[in-house]
Amino acid sequence: MVRTRKERKAAAEIKLAQPDRSAPSEQTLLDLAQERRLFEQADQHPANRRKRKDARDGDGDGDGDGDGDGELSPTAERIMDALLWTVSLAMLHFTLDVLVQHQYAVEIVWPQIVTRALMALVVFFAFFYVLHPHPSSPVLLPGLPLRFQDPLRQAIFFVASTVSGCYLIDISNNYGYLYIMKRSPPLGCLWIWSVIELNLTPALVSLAIAGGFFYQGGYSLTG
Repeated sequence: MVRTRKERKAAAEIKLAQPDRSAPSEQTLLDLAQERRLFEQADQHPANRRKRKDARDGDGDGDGDGDGDGELSPTAERIMDALLWTVSLAMLHFTLDVLVQHQYAVEIVWPQIVTRALMALVVFFAFFYVLHPHPSSPVLLPGLPLRFQDPLRQAIFFVASTVSGCYLIDISNNYGYLYIMKRSPPLGCLWIWSVIELNLTPALVSLAIAGGFFYQGGYSLTG
């Protein structure tokens, strides 16, 4: 904005000076409040005491439950864990379904493949939620001592991996393509999941049994 000559002359006549930084010579409002103990009276007011109590209770609940930090409850964590695994298994089922149909040069009907993958997700979620070990629910069979719960799970997965692996090898060599296309994707998912759930030693034993079954039966990878 352009200033006139008169305005510039008036501004030049105003002398610049540093502000006064010395301490106040008279009592301030803060000094008067401290002399009259106004802060202590405010602290003793019932409304202020109730607010402080609620704040302390809120901090205590946050430290105890972990909700203040945004942590999930054990049940919600178990459900999310099951969903993560079963979605992966459903995607594997989808992939195997596409591959086996492509192998036999069958026209791929995508809605049917998606429907079967969603059905597999529901079934595997139910099995995974019950069988997969989780700290919030270590008991698989009520009444069985806790030290036998994990061996029971390992036994179930060992049988499942061995049977599903050998059965998949058998149907891939002895059955027709329609039966193979129907059974191979769920059996493959069950076999892979069971082996993953096993500890290293039983997993290797289960794979060795499947390999021995393949070798003794004279099966071929090419069908």
